[in-house]
Amino acid sequence: MTFKRVAAALAAGALALTLGGCGGDRSAERGTGGTTARGGRLSIATGNTTGVYYVLGGGLADQIGKNLPGYQATAEATGASVENIRRVVKGDSDIAFSLADSAADAVAGKGAFTSPQPIRAIARLYDNYTQVVATTDSGVRSVADLRGKRVSTGSPNSGTEVIALRMLKAAGLDPEADVTRQSLGLPESVQGIKDGTLDALVWSGGLPTPGVTDLLTSMKDEVAFIPLDSVLEPMRAEHGPVYAAGTIAKDVYATPADVPTIVVPNLLVVNEKMDAGLAGDLAGLLFDHKAELERVHPAARDITRENAPKTDPVPLHDGAKKYYG
Repeated sequence: MTFKRVAAALAAGALALTLGGCGGDRSAERGTGGTTARGGRLSIATGNTTGVYYVLGGGLADQIGKNLPGYQATAEATGASVENIRRVVKGDSDIAFSLADSAADAVAGKGAFTSPQPIRAIARLYDNYTQVVATTDSGVRSVADLRGKRVSTGSPNSGTEVIALRMLKAAGLDPEADVTRQSLGLPESVQGIKDGTLDALVWSGGLPTPGVTDLLTSMKDEVAFIPLDSVLEPMRAEHGPVYAAGTIAKDVYATPADVPTIVVPNLLVVNEKMDAGLAGDLAGLLFDHKAELERVHPAARDITRENAPKTDPVPLHDGAKKYYG
């Protein structure tokens, strides 16, 4: 089965699970309260439906249902990182994907968070690549060139939005005054580029991201990636080493050349109250069934035992810590 077919099947399956899970009292079934003995229904907060979080979250939900006795899981579409953390803290979700910079802000109680949040990490996953795509006729060749342009900075309360705003500021731009900013999810951003209502979009995701693949395939040389090496050092100076240099290789999206970009690790996070046994089982699932997750999306190839415990400054959950030894 091709990657696109797998992604489509998972999206349909996740939607079916979401619909099937509606209507009942789930408060007694959640994993946050320590329901290892009886199992229950787990909610996984992911991201936009055309992003890697959603696809990989569907694969993780499938593996939980098959390999953790008594548990079923649902991958739910969300605005991603910041929203996901809030859902886990509130108890609306049990497991969440998050960018490491947003999770670090949550632990410190800064940025989008007014106080330290009770989250813990299960694992460091793969890296997210910041992907800025602009129409070629817009004249945008750098982040600074976004001045005066119509730019989607990602869904509200998403990790993409956090990175986009910091990136614009690093280029000397005021996100509220110097660009016409729209807070759109990836599907809406891609459509905006196609319709001519946007000049550029910002996206942070694994490689390849299905929505970006669709945009580049359908518009070909009418769009292009923007290099981000010029804003990396200002971002690191302001926000620390969570931001690192990366490259979008030309074979990922069949582009003319490699593109320098900024990468941020992804974390799988839970509430600190999650049962230790369940947290350890989730960590183990990532590696015992890594091959199955890789078939869902190639980004899972980058999940390694060596890097998984490296979640600082977000503390590992005690159950995950025990698993890694």
